Amino acid sequence: MPIAITLDAMLKARGMTGKELAERVGISETQMSLFRSGKVKGIRFSTLDRMCEELQCKPGDLLDHVRRIEGGY
Repeated sequence: MPIAITLDAMLKARGMTGKELAERVGISETQMSLFRSGKVKGIRFSTLDRMCEELQCKPGDLLDHVRRIEGGY
C-alpha cells in the first residue's frame, strides 16, 4: 500500500503510548493498533482530527506516501 502510517514516530516524539492516545481520542486500543499497523482501510476525519489535536500535529505528520516503483513499492 502506498500510504505509510508514521504515527509511532509521532507518539515517540511526544512521549505518549498508543494506549494513552486511544483513551484521549475515544477509540479502542484495538482500533488504534489496527491503524498503527496500517491494517485499516480508512479512518474518519473526526478521529484523525482528534489525534492531531492531542498530538499537536497535522495529518501529514501521521501519514506518508511511499512512491511506487516498477514491480512493487
